[in-house]
Amino acid sequence: MCECVLVSDLHGHTDRYTKLFGLIEDDHPAAVFLGGDLLPSGLCHRGSATGGSGEDFLEGVIARGFARLRDALGARYPRVFVILGNDDPRIEEAAFRDLAARGLWTYAHGRRASFGDFDVYGYACIPPSPFRLKDWERYDVSRYVDPGCVPPAEGVLTVPVREHELEYGTIQADLDRMTEGCDLGRGILLLHCPPYQTKLDRAALDGQSVDHAPLDIHIGSIAIRRLIESRQPLLTLHGHVHESARLTGCWRDRIGSTHLFSAAHDGPELAVVRFDPANPANAARELL
Repeated sequence: MCECVLVSDLHGHTDRYTKLFGLIEDDHPAAVFLGGDLLPSGLCHRGSATGGSGEDFLEGVIARGFARLRDALGARYPRVFVILGNDDPRIEEAAFRDLAARGLWTYAHGRRASFGDFDVYGYACIPPSPFRLKDWERYDVSRYVDPGCVPPAEGVLTVPVREHELEYGTIQADLDRMTEGCDLGRGILLLHCPPYQTKLDRAALDGQSVDHAPLDIHIGSIAIRRLIESRQPLLTLHGHVHESARLTGCWRDRIGSTHLFSAAHDGPELAVVRFDPANPANAARELL
């Protein structure tokens, strides 16, 4: 058995990281998947990734915790796969890449990495949202923007982006490039955004409208759904929509033979999905 764990949307809560580090130390999972929205919220307005004490949160909490585990566990230290999420300013991406170069984890956004007999693919972006930070937003399958949402070019960016990419880049094109020529049958896709119209992308938007246009209660990605339907990866790992499990009663779903898991959670606990890639049907979720 190869137990892995998925967590997502920790949003810089130190207590959640403390629980995650304790789980890794006690249970020795083979791999840990961090599904984005890892840093304290609102960092793009404060200019750097700082916690309430002013200490750099990435170095002072996340990296220090994983480095301590690596030193303590040695050969039992898990593979760690990391992507960022739409609430994480992209200006911090260089630091995440630097920590990957130092062997602390695998930074997975936009690339394929090997994990035993499996391939891991990571992708951080979501479709246009009402939020102002646009570092990790792309048009989905076209330049359509849902009512109440802000186009990528009209929000806040923390790093420069080429105008053509900002205006015409899509999640669909990004995913096609990342997976071109790949057999996804043994693929684990670590995607911050869930696929459209599933139990994992259900938002609390019932009865709401903007300029008399009703809002869609499903806020996932059509491109991600199309990729899953057409390519049938082994499993996909998600976060982003905190309230989805509460509203639907489900943290997992299926599209064809592909298993879909989400570690998003809108309570104070750390939501942990435990799974064996060789037997995803037996996955379980717990709140710590």
